[in-house]
Amino acid sequence: MTVSILLVEDDKPIADNVMLALARENMGCRHTTLAAEGLALLATGKFDLAILDVGLPDGNGFDVCRTLRGFSDIPVIFLTARSDEIDRVVGLEIGADDYVLKPFSPRELAARVKTILRRSRNGAVSANATAATALIKVDDERARIVCLGQPLDLSRTEYLMLKAMAARPEKVFSRAELMDAAGLAEASLERSVDTHIKALRAKVAAAAPDSDLIRTHRGLGYSLARDGA
Repeated sequence: MTVSILLVEDDKPIADNVMLALARENMGCRHTTLAAEGLALLATGKFDLAILDVGLPDGNGFDVCRTLRGFSDIPVIFLTARSDEIDRVVGLEIGADDYVLKPFSPRELAARVKTILRRSRNGAVSANATAATALIKVDDERARIVCLGQPLDLSRTEYLMLKAMAARPEKVFSRAELMDAAGLAEASLERSVDTHIKALRAKVAAAAPDSDLIRTHRGLGYSLARDGA
């Protein structure tokens, strides 16, 4: 399997070490130091995953990710020296799959890349799985989910989480199971699941105001009701 990674990082020693670690895992990597050039490269559709530094000379990785999500759902990993939890949550909310703090092990980063790509390509839920709820329908071919006939505007992570729950209505999914379904790395914050579920609730409620589809099971996780009653 040929894998192509885009690395947007302005620190050359870090970039060199990351590219070396990826090459050792037989993954190709293109490197650029600028946000604008990174977006132009990503727009070609030739990459399987993007690794974005948060702080860049001509912008930041968050803005790159926001723009990227307008035309692509490829996995994204952020690299940053920022340790504040709010920054990690923001990164995950705008569609990132993982968040790696500097300094980090390039070999560990390469392992995370492999894990995310494997989950992204194989999918935690069978590609033929369909929703068994009255209000939610999964359209696998178009990679979208419809609520009461209205397509939901979902991030990649939200789509995968809701798809997993829709495939097994009434099942209580733990946060770890939902992280796995969405292809989030084990080191990601479990609290980020709550953030994604909150966003999902708001989007489902906008399409079906009278429904109560996503249920919270305190201390256990979340489930999707069959009919929203």
